[in-house]
Amino acid sequence: MFVYADNAATTSVSKAALDAMLPYLTEYYGNPSSLYAFGQKAAEALQEARETVAKCINAEPREIYFTSGGSEADNQAIISAAKLGARKGKKHLISTQFEHHAVLHTLAKLEKEGYEVTLLDPHSDGVIRVEDVAAAIRPDTALVTIMFANNEIGTVQPIAEIGALCREKGIPFHTDAVQAAGHMPIDVKAMNIDMLSMSGHKFHAPKGVGVLYARRGMVLTNIIEGGAQERGKRAGTENVAGIVAMAVALKESCEHMEENTAKIIPMRDKLFAELSKIPHSKINGSLEHHVPGTVNMCFEGIEGESLLLLLDDAGICASSGSACTSGSLDPSHVLLSIGLPHEVAHGSLRLSIGEYNTMEQIDHIIETVPKVVSYLRGMSPVWDELQKGERPHLI
Repeated sequence: MFVYADNAATTSVSKAALDAMLPYLTEYYGNPSSLYAFGQKAAEALQEARETVAKCINAEPREIYFTSGGSEADNQAIISAAKLGARKGKKHLISTQFEHHAVLHTLAKLEKEGYEVTLLDPHSDGVIRVEDVAAAIRPDTALVTIMFANNEIGTVQPIAEIGALCREKGIPFHTDAVQAAGHMPIDVKAMNIDMLSMSGHKFHAPKGVGVLYARRGMVLTNIIEGGAQERGKRAGTENVAGIVAMAVALKESCEHMEENTAKIIPMRDKLFAELSKIPHSKINGSLEHHVPGTVNMCFEGIEGESLLLLLDDAGICASSGSACTSGSLDPSHVLLSIGLPHEVAHGSLRLSIGEYNTMEQIDHIIETVPKVVSYLRGMSPVWDELQKGERPHLI
């Protein structure tokens, strides 16, 4: 049996999204910047997509900017707020230790340019506290950027409360909502979000297309120079087919969110319940504040890379953390940030399921993972030392 359980890394393109995009690859392929009617057909599709995306998050169409994905949107949002702050003498930025590297690396780049960055430690449950954000705010704070939902452990942050705090203090607030868009309700007005990033391929749109929402009045800094596309803030001929597909996929995901969640959560909870029976295993992150489909666990005495390879042999696609860092042998920075020791973090497994998964597939995972963990432990000298009492169990 084949089981795709890595939806947090990417998703398949939905039939509705594929059907919507194909005409703009073969029939209406004009450049939307062209003045003739054939090009304006593409321009009309862009505007309709902008209106659709805006409606899904309760924004205005002119507040929607199309990008190549979440990473570009994160970069532009953070750099824009930093540059705006610097013009006002404010060069302090607040974020968290377990952000996506698109955020962390952008902040590190700004540090080299003279900005000061405060990275908040998440609590052991993987949730940032509003009071910790409040304590970190200074008179020279130019931006707070905190992810909506963590891409590895699936914990959801108190975005509305943080947004209200930032609005009260007059500080721009950005959230990386790549793992939340299409899976959780988002209302940028009610949540006091000034800028938000999303990526289409996380909710059944093609790869290579995303969105930056920037509240009216937010001054954006260009990070790609060239033509006047996206109201002069993001140069480059728009990926019309991808954008059309993304708008359809987001609308479809939002319209079916309640029923999808009702299907996914029982599968997720069954995974947690059954895999937790494996001795010396640990669930990572709060189950109370959690996206519907992500399961992250650690199994003591094994290496995550070996676990993934053997699961692959059994037809199960999973990960041990973010796809963007899967080539690294270092343990997940997310797991280390919530206090897990290196030895435990190395044995992590992330299963991320969606509405296309079935309970039969979940049963296959539940049957397979304990066998693979037992097999790996049988070959592990570390596990042997743990069993003999030569070193203490950490889980």
